[in-house]
Amino acid sequence: MVREKQRISLTVNGQQHHLNVAANTRLIDLLRNQLLMTGTKEGCAVGECGACTIIKDGAPVCSCLALAVQCDDSQIVTIEGLRSDPLGKMLMEEFLSTGGAQCGYCTPGMIMSAWALLKRYSDPTEDEVRDALEGNLCRCTGYQPIIEAIKRVSEFCVNPQRKIEQSH
Repeated sequence: MVREKQRISLTVNGQQHHLNVAANTRLIDLLRNQLLMTGTKEGCAVGECGACTIIKDGAPVCSCLALAVQCDDSQIVTIEGLRSDPLGKMLMEEFLSTGGAQCGYCTPGMIMSAWALLKRYSDPTEDEVRDALEGNLCRCTGYQPIIEAIKRVSEFCVNPQRKIEQSH
């Protein structure tokens, strides 16, 4: 069976890519297998768990549900792209500090959803944080440490002179 490929262009974490992809290539497979960005995890493969969440053109998306050809000319941000982003780094540090990253499998998707939320609203309520995480499942934390991490970063965003207090 011959698979016809389509040429697409997309920007991932600020870097332009021109790729030939089969029509049935999922975005998660392109990211992990072709671009070697393995921080994005696959959990359920049906868009239920949020482990594969990335940001596509400013909005959180389950990359297991998006075909790569649907992302032609898109701006994609993955967890790897947040390493150099001040807000992303702060979220990563607070997830670790509060215990919001236990086994770590859901953490990249959680951080991507939290980052997208805090980019839109620097001071979300707890209900808004919970709503933003609605599509992300975690079996380890009970969610409270994750919510605490996001609220701490949010408080810092609102008042940057205030230091984030460390958990003990």
